[in-house]
Amino acid sequence: MIKIKKDKLLIDQHDKNGFWGKFGGNFIPETLKKPVEDLTILFEKLRKDKKFIKERDYYFQNWVGAPTPFVKLENLTDHLGGAQIWTKIVSEAKGGAHKIYNATVHCLIAKRAGKKYIVGDTGAGYAGKMLSMAAKKFGLKCKIFMGAKDIKRQKPNCDAIRANGAEIIPVYTGSQTLVDAVSECMRYWVSNCLTTAMCVGSTVGPNIFVKICGWSTSQISRELMLQIKEEFGEVPKKLKLINCVGGGSSSFGFWNEFMHYNKKQVEFIGVEAGGPKKSKRHAAPLTYGSKIGILHGAAQYVNQNRDGQIEETESISAGLDYPGVSPLHCFLKDTNRARYTAASDEEALNAYQLVTGFENLNPSLEPSHAFAEAIKIAPKLSRDIIICVNSCGDAIKDRDILKQRLGKYK
Repeated sequence: MIKIKKDKLLIDQHDKNGFWGKFGGNFIPETLKKPVEDLTILFEKLRKDKKFIKERDYYFQNWVGAPTPFVKLENLTDHLGGAQIWTKIVSEAKGGAHKIYNATVHCLIAKRAGKKYIVGDTGAGYAGKMLSMAAKKFGLKCKIFMGAKDIKRQKPNCDAIRANGAEIIPVYTGSQTLVDAVSECMRYWVSNCLTTAMCVGSTVGPNIFVKICGWSTSQISRELMLQIKEEFGEVPKKLKLINCVGGGSSSFGFWNEFMHYNKKQVEFIGVEAGGPKKSKRHAAPLTYGSKIGILHGAAQYVNQNRDGQIEETESISAGLDYPGVSPLHCFLKDTNRARYTAASDEEALNAYQLVTGFENLNPSLEPSHAFAEAIKIAPKLSRDIIICVNSCGDAIKDRDILKQRLGKYK
């Protein structure tokens, strides 16, 4: 079994063909090889450029709003008993979610590459909203590809995308969700790559897009490491970092700086979307033993039917409603560095009600899946164990779904 090297960033631990073990790669058409190679060369140059790093950090601090808060959920902890529950409120970042880090970096790279246009995919609408915000900030024209089903259920974010001057391209093929939006976005880029940059909204796709997104969202764990040491004096002897996992961008960013710690000290727990309890469909390829397949240019665990075709998913959470998962998470699962589980729609809704009932926090349905796992395990653990949940998005976008399912919105 391939092991994670302690002295090297995980995003760089791939072979010459872009594989982390069995996962990743560059399964792309011939027409994209040159644009992908150009982007790879540019990114590797910029990530070592002190001026570019300084520019990134300036916008993270003065525009995005870094660092985001790290707080103890006192009331929820007392109610449940057992382990202490803390949260990093990444939803306090500009725009309300972690997607702003990746969007900002992609727009900065696009400017350096001399591009005038940028396109991106979105499911929950946050990746699209953040890209539209960053594009407006940096003077780029923007198109967002979004499944028709998601446009209906994530109206607040769609309104924000249009308000930022971006165009939403509805996708009516397949399940009309995130998986189809990514596909259409990639097709568009094939024909327009000379003038247009593409931002993949998560740690999925060909190798370079996984790396750029992982490098960008790692801002979350860079902040968290400092905040934890300031709060506790050191990294606690028993720390559990719990994050929802769809494509896997927020979770990888939440974990990256802690990758070199022994899993007995710092455990990574990824929570996928288990879907409705009465449905056979889910968006949890890591939890339910899906086979390896190729999706959006990369080898990964992916939901498939008996014929090897991509299986449609079902989840109340548009941001987790994806049949595949980042090659990085597949690698973390196979190396036994992270463990993965799933929460159902109903468990996520219950967690949302419990968290908002006890705390001044309004997590979206994506991190509500992670809170469901924290609520499940905390009472079984001792008080000296620290659980930290990444509250990576706010629930403004989910207000219509929450009103429909719960009869109310906080």
